[in-house]
Amino acid sequence: MIIIGEKINGTIPVVKEAIEKRDAAFIADRAIKQTEAGASFIDVCASTAPEHEVETLKWLINVVQDAVDTPLCIDSPNPRAIEAVFKYVSKPGMINSISEEGDKCEVLLPLMEGNTWEVVGLTCDNNGIPNDLATKISITMNMVEKAAKYGITPDRIHIDPCVMALSTENQSMLNFAEEIRAIKALYPSIHVTGAISNISFGLPVRPLLNKTAMAFAIQAGMDSAVMDPLNREMMGTIFATYALMGQDKHCRKYSKAFRAGQIGPAGK
Repeated sequence: MIIIGEKINGTIPVVKEAIEKRDAAFIADRAIKQTEAGASFIDVCASTAPEHEVETLKWLINVVQDAVDTPLCIDSPNPRAIEAVFKYVSKPGMINSISEEGDKCEVLLPLMEGNTWEVVGLTCDNNGIPNDLATKISITMNMVEKAAKYGITPDRIHIDPCVMALSTENQSMLNFAEEIRAIKALYPSIHVTGAISNISFGLPVRPLLNKTAMAFAIQAGMDSAVMDPLNREMMGTIFATYALMGQDKHCRKYSKAFRAGQIGPAGK
């Protein structure tokens, strides 16, 4: 599982406060702990006022790069902000994100030409997030075709089918699993990602739904996730699911994760 660590995001109150105070030690500690927990990428999202976003992203990038060697995932709804800070990232990472909304593909995909950067692609367009599989597949195909013009192969793309909340769409998980399978069938080497916790919005005991949804999604073919790598229960679900699916020979990765303290009761 490719884990995109989500804990450096200005929408989180304690992170917002650290950003406002320019508390580099707090941000660095979050980066280090996520790396130690197994994050493949560290997401950095400023979520500040537009006029301050580029400056804040640049600061976050510098702090995290000084703290860890883990590749960064540069996260902003504004493609121009990502474009502005791109040159400050010391090694290839991930862009979060493109879609068929506005000119995101046109601004961001050229940045990935001739290097090994990866990108998250959201299945949405100027009409928002579609509810039907056919439209999501069409959006995916359009993004893949645009990426190909810059030499970007499907294995560098992480498609996010945008899972809907179960509280508003009773078939949400079943639809998400169908979307994952359809995307992987069309592009076997492409990655499928998502913020699986969206599934439980508005419902009680959210961790229970999130863990179960993660197992469903992995079985359907999801191999990337925006999540908290310090969440031992979710990490345990990931390792257990791969083991139960027969994709962890002799359960070595599961056992190694337990010995390393990534899964199981705290302190074990």
